[in-house]
Amino acid sequence: MKCSACGSTALVEGSLIDTSSGGRLGFRPADVSSLKTMFGMGSRRIVSYGCIHCRTLQLTVEFNEADIQKYQEFEGQQPGVLERINSGEEREAG
Repeated sequence: MKCSACGSTALVEGSLIDTSSGGRLGFRPADVSSLKTMFGMGSRRIVSYGCIHCRTLQLTVEFNEADIQKYQEFEGQQPGVLERINSGEEREAG
């Protein structure tokens, strides 16, 4: 992996931390319900990389295979939940 700012390969991998309460930060896709989040489901781990040369911080998200299949199905802007539900009903009817 290269630094997105300066192109250096001198990156140090780490994690974002919440120093006030000790919880881990994570990424929650917009289509994951708040209820799932409350039970610790649906969030993805954030991995951070700090560049030694320019001190830029880069963030990446660890998606699983199901996420990749789900989100690569659409190109461009993701449709809303209602649009997905309606398009599924139209496919079943057709």
